[in-house]
Amino acid sequence: MALSIRLSRGGSKKRPYYRIVVADARSPRDGKFIEKIGNYNPLLAKDDEKRVVLDADRAKHWLSVGAQPTDRVARFLDVAGVKERAARNNPKKGEPGEKAKERLEERASKAAEAAEAAEAANQAEAEAVMAAEVEAATEEPTPEAEAVAEAVAEETPPVEVAAEEAPAAEEAPAAETAAEEAPANEATPDSDAGDTGADEAKSAEAPAEG
Repeated sequence: MALSIRLSRGGSKKRPYYRIVVADARSPRDGKFIEKIGNYNPLLAKDDEKRVVLDADRAKHWLSVGAQPTDRVARFLDVAGVKERAARNNPKKGEPGEKAKERLEERASKAAEAAEAAEAANQAEAEAVMAAEVEAATEEPTPEAEAVAEAVAEETPPVEVAAEEAPAAEEAPAAETAAEEAPANEATPDSDAGDTGADEAKSAEAPAEG
């Protein structure tokens, strides 16, 4: 019969209390045991003497008859000076298990997909903005815009033409007046001469009548 020195759990939920027992290696962990050789209370501080209570003499006895301690009990025996525990080199210590690795890979995959989706959305938005700018630059004027432009073009020139033609209209009568007055000025000497002769004739006739 293979013997084992191991922990047997007791206590209540969330308040564990362990017994250090010698039992058949094939029996359940918390099942029937051969002898109790100590106690272990994980709720106490590590420097508390009552955290681990071990009967060193009975432990040595059972070790002498071939009982094999579990790793946790081997630590207690090493601290008590009953049996030195051989140092273990576990290169995989601290390495996550298979399920943990799967969860990490799944998270990494989701993060990569989210990053790709965000990048694609940003690129699509940038392309949409660029297309809108190009379309606005090359877009032909709408009929409404053309109508507004024509209305503005029709309203603006007449004001300028009226402003430009007003002096011409005022100058034209002046030119015509000058043209009409020119013959009158030329005829003035003759008419003056005729009038002078008439006056002289009247003055000559005046004494005769007297």
